[in-house]
Amino acid sequence: MSAVVQLCYLVAAVCFISGLKRLSSPATAVSGNRLSGAGMLLAMAVTLLDRAIVSFDVIVAGLAVGGALGLWLARSVKMTAMPQMVALLNGFGGGASLLVGGAEFLRSELVGATLTIDTSIAIQLSLLIGAVTLTGSLVAFAKLQELITGRPITFSGLQVVNGAMFLAIVALSAYQVATPESLLWPFYAVCLLSLILGVLLVLPIGGADMPVVISLLNSYSGIAAAMTGFVIRNDVLIISGALVGSSGIILSRIMCRAMNRSLTNVLFGAFGGDATGGTARSAEGLTVRRTTAEDVAIQLGYAQLVIVVPGYGLAVAQAQHLVRELADQIEKRGGEVKYAIHPVAGRMPGHMNVLLAEANVPYDKLFDMDAVNGDFERADVALVIGANDVVNPAARTDPGSPIFGMPILNADQARSVVVLKRSMNPGFAGIENELFYGPRTTMLFGDAKASLASLVSELKQVG
Repeated sequence: MSAVVQLCYLVAAVCFISGLKRLSSPATAVSGNRLSGAGMLLAMAVTLLDRAIVSFDVIVAGLAVGGALGLWLARSVKMTAMPQMVALLNGFGGGASLLVGGAEFLRSELVGATLTIDTSIAIQLSLLIGAVTLTGSLVAFAKLQELITGRPITFSGLQVVNGAMFLAIVALSAYQVATPESLLWPFYAVCLLSLILGVLLVLPIGGADMPVVISLLNSYSGIAAAMTGFVIRNDVLIISGALVGSSGIILSRIMCRAMNRSLTNVLFGAFGGDATGGTARSAEGLTVRRTTAEDVAIQLGYAQLVIVVPGYGLAVAQAQHLVRELADQIEKRGGEVKYAIHPVAGRMPGHMNVLLAEANVPYDKLFDMDAVNGDFERADVALVIGANDVVNPAARTDPGSPIFGMPILNADQARSVVVLKRSMNPGFAGIENELFYGPRTTMLFGDAKASLASLVSELKQVG
């Protein structure tokens, strides 16, 4: 029986690795997700049956309830709320690790068993990382859901408090590891301090850095799961946790590179706290040029190449289906449409890819920043929909800008730039966008969904 269990775990691990590999391309992401899900289902079933943890009735009931809840979430949660859901799922993963590690510690105390050094260390790491992931993810959810402000929340001496709290957690954990007959109060103190630390670590992080925070918390949940695997001696949990943890760290590094910032700066820089609004540059005599749907439709009707730059405003307006419809109209007239995707566009990794995939935009029309930047110079129109900081030329031209050096999409190099935006309010970085005042730029103000609907209607009438 043990050989069969280990074989099933091996199959599950192969499913995880193969599924993760397939997630690297939009064309294979769906099948990769299904493959990973099948591997997790196999791992869960084998673990529950092998360990005789619960009865068959409870297993079936749990699968039914969990499956129904997952299906409901998948069908009911809007694309705009997907970052919030991912943050919650990260928190649930951390909470599960916290509960398992805590339960194992309390079980050993109850039966009077002496934990080995490696198991004891793994339990303490499960408690710390799981608790930080849980409360940190809840704060990220609250920021994304706008239950609290998305701007950095800081106070004097915050980093000193965090440092002292972390040292206290380490000291208490070391005491529990070193003392065979531990008291219960250090255990509860570690849990409580770790929960508070998770809150204080995410509060000072602003909305501009939420994509990195989400991927980092995802990594934390994986590391916590791997530690839990060591606690309960489950190989497949160690493997899956290590995969999630390492891939989350790699993704966080990629996104930090896309913003030309270090991970330390993201975590402790309180970036995006000083919004200047939309009046500072206007006071210098700069103005914007407004346009109408009729004029933009004429440009699009005769364009040979249109590059669409989607941003969070597109997600808020739920206008992805109209973007696809507009692209269809352009292509019927012989034009070519490409979609330029910046690594940190939106509020979670891959947000724009998922959003456009929902509207059945062909995968081969989605291009990452490096692949599409060279095409802007020959583009007749760059259509910027709800994007802001990722197309701000100040990243190239203004050494004093907080985003200077950040790789951006070269939308300003197109022959004509049309920006669909509600107002002149700045993006998550809290700074004004030089692109809006450029000589090639015109602004089509209004809700993105309504503006795109007008463009589609007007384009159909262009002769």
